[in-house]
Amino acid sequence: MNYKTLITAASAAVFLAACGGDTGTHGEHSAAAEGYAEREDHAVHEHHASYERPDTSGAFAAMLHGTEGNDNIHGYVMFQPTDEGVFVLAHVEGLSANGVHGFHVHEFGDCSAPDATSAGGHFNPHGADHGGPESDERHVGDLGNLQADETGMAHLEWVDHKLELSGPNSIVGKAVIVHAQPDDLTSQPVGNAGARIACGVIVDEDGEHQH
Repeated sequence: MNYKTLITAASAAVFLAACGGDTGTHGEHSAAAEGYAEREDHAVHEHHASYERPDTSGAFAAMLHGTEGNDNIHGYVMFQPTDEGVFVLAHVEGLSANGVHGFHVHEFGDCSAPDATSAGGHFNPHGADHGGPESDERHVGDLGNLQADETGMAHLEWVDHKLELSGPNSIVGKAVIVHAQPDDLTSQPVGNAGARIACGVIVDEDGEHQH
């Protein structure tokens, strides 16, 4: 699957999730995400009879692949600018049944190492302490946790207010990492989330890393 197809599929998933009424958002995330979902829900019902492709302009995505020994894990994370912030859609399969897995944006867009340590640490351009996605102080790359269901599939949507898709602190060209364990959201420096089990580099729909 190329990245243009991936971004289109991810945007369609937003519409389908809204239509089903299950957005899978972080429980504590702001009303901005709910407002975005409500607008998408309205659009779904408006175009349900004849589907209209959503606008994916400005969208970026990371295609996730399992690290060594985790070949069954795959998925994607899409990032799209909105008026409220960056809308994030994560969909990952092959995780442990009912497992909780920390995931973050890491500083280097390099998944070449078998254990993905080539991606470096959390993306943290401001030198902040580690935290949760709603913490006042956090790494830019702190995305919290994915909650898998009984089949090992995790789906999560929310609007983030610290991610940037352009400029010196852009996450484009960085890597998304999924970890084996939950992020406790407090332990320094990285939340004690364990080994890296999946990795993907954030690019635009043409596969470009720089913006």
